[in-house]
Amino acid sequence: MTTDTAISPPRNLSPFAGLMRGTAGPVILVVAVIFAIWYLAAVLLNTPFQEGIYERAGQTDVPISQLITDTLAQERPVLPAPHQVVEEIYKTTVLKKITSKRSLIFHTGITLSSTMLGFVIGTVLGILLAIGIVHSRVLDKSLMPWVISSQTIPILAIAPMIIVVLNAVGISGLLPKAMISTYLSFFPVTVGMVKGLRSPEIIHLDLMHTYSASRAQTFWKLRFPYAVPYLFTSMKIGIAASLVGAIVGELPTGAVAGLGARLLAGSYYGQTVQIWSALIMAALLAGSLVGIVGMIEKLTLKRMGMAR
Repeated sequence: MTTDTAISPPRNLSPFAGLMRGTAGPVILVVAVIFAIWYLAAVLLNTPFQEGIYERAGQTDVPISQLITDTLAQERPVLPAPHQVVEEIYKTTVLKKITSKRSLIFHTGITLSSTMLGFVIGTVLGILLAIGIVHSRVLDKSLMPWVISSQTIPILAIAPMIIVVLNAVGISGLLPKAMISTYLSFFPVTVGMVKGLRSPEIIHLDLMHTYSASRAQTFWKLRFPYAVPYLFTSMKIGIAASLVGAIVGELPTGAVAGLGARLLAGSYYGQTVQIWSALIMAALLAGSLVGIVGMIEKLTLKRMGMAR
C-alpha cells in the first residue's frame, strides 16, 4: 500500500539561497560581478595616468583611498567607471531636449530609423530567397552557396563600397546605411526560413499530396506554420545584426548624427565616457528590439496555438 505525499519546499532557507532559487537572483548576482570587475579594471587602467598627475604636482605618499577616488573621477579616463557612464547617459537623455544634437535619444532615433528600414528589407528579402531556395533545386544549388559566401566578406570592408556606389548614382542619406543593415540581417532570416520551410515531416508532405494540395496550399497550410518559430528566432538575430550594420554604416560616411557618429566624435576628441555611453545605449537598444520581437513571437505563436 502506498500513499501519495505532497513534496513541500525546503524550509529554513537563508535569504541568499531563497533569492538564488528565483530568476532575479542569478541575474542580480551576475550584474554585481560585472560591475565589480568593471570598477576594478577602471582603477587598474586609470592608475598610471593618475600617478603621472601626482608626480607633476609634486604629490607623494598619496593615500590609496584618494588614488582610487581620483582614478574613478578622471575627466578623460582610459576606462570610465560605471557611475560615470550612467551620469553621462542621464545628462544626454533626461537633461537634453530630444531635438538637441547633444541628446543621446536624438542620435539613437537616427540609428533606429536606418536599423528598422534595413531590418524590414532584409527580412522580406530573406523570406523570398528562402521560398525560392526551398521550391527550386536550381536556386538551392546555385544561390545558397553565394548567400553563405556573402557573409565571409568583412562588413568594414564592404560598407564604404556600398556608400560610394550608392552615392555615385545619387542615393544618399538613410538608404545607404539601411542597405548595410540589410546585408547583415537577410542572412540569418534566409537560413532560418530555409530550415523552417524544410522542417515538416515527410508523412505530412505526403498527406498534402494525397489531398491533391497545390504548392501554394502546401506552403500556407503546412510549410509556413512550421517555419514561423524558425522565422522569429532568425529575426531576433537579424534585428541585432541590423543595428550593428546601421552603426557601421555611419562610420565611413562621416555622419554627424547617430550612435556611430557619437562613437566617432568620442574617438576624435578622446571622450571615452561619451564612447561608452553610446555603446551602452546601443546595447540597450539591441536588447529592447530583440525583446519586442520576442513579445510579438509569443503573441503570434499563442494565436496560432503553438505557445510555448
